[in-house]
Parts: sequence; C-alpha cells; structure tokens
Amino acid sequence: MEWIKDYWWIILIILLGIFINTVKALNKLNFNAYMKKKKGIKPIPYHDDDDNWPKHPPKS
Repeated sequence: MEWIKDYWWIILIILLGIFINTVKALNKLNFNAYMKKKKGIKPIPYHDDDDNWPKHPPKS
C-alpha cells in the first residue's frame, strides 16, 4: 500500500473525472420525454384474492 502514498493524486483525478462524467450524464436525462414515453405503457393489473381486508374499519 506504499504506492497510495506516492500516487494519491492520480486516484483523486480519476475519481474527479468519474464524478464530472456522472453529472454530465445526469444532466442529459430528460424527465419530460421519459414521462411522455411512459404514457403508452399500461400498468400490470394487480388482483390478489388473498387481500380480504375490509374497506372501512368496523364501527365501535
């Protein structure tokens, strides 16, 4: 682990580059286009007969 003492600055530059590229990639994401594309996808229906919970709590 002696090499970390000598080359810590290279590791720092690599991590900084990863961080900058991540920020750039996140800025390219377009939330509105994602939501428009998602409108065409229908959700999977959820029907579970094991859920026999009452709709309203019983009155005391």
